[in-house]
Amino acid sequence: MARLAVIPTIILALASSSPALSQPDTDAALLEQIRQDVSADRIEKDIRTLVGFGTRHTLSETDSETRGIGAARRWVYEEFNRISAACGGCLEVSYQSDFIEGEKRIPNRTEVVNVIAIQRGTMDPSRYVIMSGDIDSRVSDVMDYTSDAPGANDNASGLAGVLEAARVLSKHKFAGSIVYAGLSGEEQGLFGGKIMAAQAKEDGWRITGVLNNDMIGNIEGINGVINNTTARVFMEGTRMNETPEEARARRFYGGEVDSPSRNLGRYVHRIAEEHIPNLDVMMVYRLDRFGRGGHHRPFNDLGYPGVRIMETNENYNRQHQDLRTENGIRYGDVIEGVNFNYAAKLTGLNALTMAALSRAPAPPMNVSIEGAVSPDTTLKWAMPNVQGTGNLAGYKVYWRLTSEPTWTNSRYVGNVNEATLENIVIDNYLFGVAAVSKDGFESPVVFPGPAGDFYPFHPTKP
Repeated sequence: MARLAVIPTIILALASSSPALSQPDTDAALLEQIRQDVSADRIEKDIRTLVGFGTRHTLSETDSETRGIGAARRWVYEEFNRISAACGGCLEVSYQSDFIEGEKRIPNRTEVVNVIAIQRGTMDPSRYVIMSGDIDSRVSDVMDYTSDAPGANDNASGLAGVLEAARVLSKHKFAGSIVYAGLSGEEQGLFGGKIMAAQAKEDGWRITGVLNNDMIGNIEGINGVINNTTARVFMEGTRMNETPEEARARRFYGGEVDSPSRNLGRYVHRIAEEHIPNLDVMMVYRLDRFGRGGHHRPFNDLGYPGVRIMETNENYNRQHQDLRTENGIRYGDVIEGVNFNYAAKLTGLNALTMAALSRAPAPPMNVSIEGAVSPDTTLKWAMPNVQGTGNLAGYKVYWRLTSEPTWTNSRYVGNVNEATLENIVIDNYLFGVAAVSKDGFESPVVFPGPAGDFYPFHPTKP
């Protein structure tokens, strides 16, 4: 490993006569091009194709060419290959699977198969951002694998978003790698995510973020609200695998609301605020909906940052329901319940987030803070020991009041590894550091200490 270069320290004063450093401008034209390239028509076509398989239940038949989970995943595999052919073979497409048995919802030996496409980064290919959607569907009885289960919104909408993001982003180059994942076994117990997360850890992936898309097409809530201008991002707080020592440090130094998943969620919120017209992101400080789960959770369980992106207004008459009409109410997850323009809007949010994350440098590591009983606050950090650092321009320090949900104050400090904020008292604010690329893209903000570390168990520390 290369040794970390000695970089000078910069002292920042609130009232300084010296000119402030200028951060490189963000390539907003790239993000706008990506946003406009997302097609609601293509998403609709993909959702209709997935619905056409009749059922995609994890336990459904696998030999048919037209019905069941086997036909569906083969179509997804072929679609990824078609996308790859259009970009000169830029995607590495593969199946990923394991056999599951003896589980409550998978009692008999069943192969759970994911479909994965990787777009390798040009500078830092071992750093990944993942967008996932689920292949499988279900009806009222989770063990009913023969009845029609269209799964139009849950979750053909999320999977169609993954395919569309691959079509759009594969036209461009990125420093880090992007993974497009069709995961199976979600309704039976999040098994596809468990398989992928375990393999990622075994292979030593540095995952900056997992964007799990589960239901991104419904705008009519069970409460009667119709709204296509909001989305929710669910993001856990404290890491699942936090050690007792880390918990004790967090108690004294903070970090309950600044886990990597929370700062990934803030990143998604900022992308929407700055680049997606007519979309407000609701940041929900919870792992998932109350008592429920999704395919980001297996990644969170292993310490990876991950969030769930989804519609704001759910319609439970269309989720996990047998196709029927009772008392004038139509039940079932059918194509008529999907708003394709809304699904395209949330797909665009994902695509822009992954583009920005992958164009940005890796988040800083070993972020530390000091300033107790002092009028000033000092932050220190290091660049990860990876080869792909040629796009790094410098770093940006952030701070906010402890009651603020998003970062409100920031200052670009250049290519340094330490900065002191004079007359900003450590007791009154929360702090963090982000890396900035030469074309203005920022990494997520990293909170000091183990509570905020994006890559806690990777051998990339200087």
